[in-house]
Amino acid sequence: MQACDDNEPDGQHGQEQMWMQLNEQLWRKINQGRKTDQGHVSDSQTVSAPLMGLFVLAFCFAMPVSADLSQVESRIAEIAKQQKDPAVALLEEVVNINSGTMNLAGVKAVGKVFQRELDALGFDTVWHDMSAVNRSGHLFATIGSGNVCQLLIGHLDTVFEPSSAFQQFRRTGDEAIGPGVNDMKGGDVVMVYALKALKEAGVLDQGKYIVALIGDEEKSGSPKSISRHHLIEAAKQCDIALGFEIATSLDAATIARRGSSGWMLKVEGQQAHSSLIFSEAVGSGAIFEAARILAAFHETLVGEPYLSFNPGVILGGTAVQYDPSQNKGDTFGKTNVVAGQVVVHGGLRTLSKEQEQSARQRMSAIVASHSLPKTKATITFTDGYPPMAPTPGNEALLQVLSEVSEDLGYGPVNAFDPGKRGAADVSFVADYVDAIDGIGAEGTGAHSTEERIDLSTLPMLIERAAVLMYRLSRKDSLR
Repeated sequence: MQACDDNEPDGQHGQEQMWMQLNEQLWRKINQGRKTDQGHVSDSQTVSAPLMGLFVLAFCFAMPVSADLSQVESRIAEIAKQQKDPAVALLEEVVNINSGTMNLAGVKAVGKVFQRELDALGFDTVWHDMSAVNRSGHLFATIGSGNVCQLLIGHLDTVFEPSSAFQQFRRTGDEAIGPGVNDMKGGDVVMVYALKALKEAGVLDQGKYIVALIGDEEKSGSPKSISRHHLIEAAKQCDIALGFEIATSLDAATIARRGSSGWMLKVEGQQAHSSLIFSEAVGSGAIFEAARILAAFHETLVGEPYLSFNPGVILGGTAVQYDPSQNKGDTFGKTNVVAGQVVVHGGLRTLSKEQEQSARQRMSAIVASHSLPKTKATITFTDGYPPMAPTPGNEALLQVLSEVSEDLGYGPVNAFDPGKRGAADVSFVADYVDAIDGIGAEGTGAHSTEERIDLSTLPMLIERAAVLMYRLSRKDSLR
């Protein structure tokens, strides 16, 4: 969604198992070391208690005796089916409040609307101010005392700041257009109305839920140690995380996301009259060295599954000024002067921390070796959104979701290709809990002025999420 500043690409689900086959070796590595509650990696702990619980959970729901809905689940489903009109009304209310990430007051206003709804359900709600990182804040809400704690993740902000012309909710039949209708105010509405269905069915207090509605997902505040502190601490209290980001399709969900981090390449050359370029005294100049490095990146790294490294900005010339916080800069140069400076700002996406580290090492080696005459270069890396690698625990959660979907008559749910999704907040909790994402609203055009939602799918998505949450709440402790 980036997630920061990411788009959530549209598209239909296809060849769901292909990416899982490509990552068979990655799965082995992941299972050789997962983070414990203390945050340390244990190579010997290949299957944790929560993972084992989820394997049992998935197995149990695959048994024929559980193929039909229980009486309570049927009641939940019937309630959810009747919620379309009030859910659409809530969606219209929050979409018509501008909550571009940097509109701090607008983000808080949307938070107050959802706080109103959660307070009415009996949640204990709290607003965590994020002025320390120049962001609005986050809404957290807690309810229940069940053995299984579920962390429900959404976000309040959109990519559309007050200066955007795209500001209003507009509906035509069962289609609506507006800023955030699917990314992800629609997902927040699915979450809230799933909780309402549980409440009306009299089973909300049988589970334990922590709702995390983040105020800066589209452009997260730095450092992340502050802006994501409360989210990570909530994850440490929970067993499962459910992300309500946009549903890429009704028959797919996300059990893996690529991480998003940054890199900065700076190159210096010998400034001189252009007639002296390639001479022993002047060398090749900064631009040729930058071109060598970028070409080597392409030759060395292109083709590795789920690895991408995009040089998004390049400035070169006699003098360069670049401000990465504003994503803009200035340069001056002349055709008769050998360029003395180049700055390249890029992004790096990987499916695992191991892949991220490997890519960084190879890029650094290219920068350090075989430099052209009279040039020098450095590369630095910045952390962003961590990867959410595929794990057996995430796969087990997907299996439960799929069983719920089939029991409701909507067919199976398969794993969506992580190469087609951006980064999201669920990735910050992936080291602490088993997680699944992409169970929010269904629509197209996220991050564009054609952002749309299919309102006809809302009852189904609410129904499916509510039954899923209830089933998970019925298990014994997973830890």
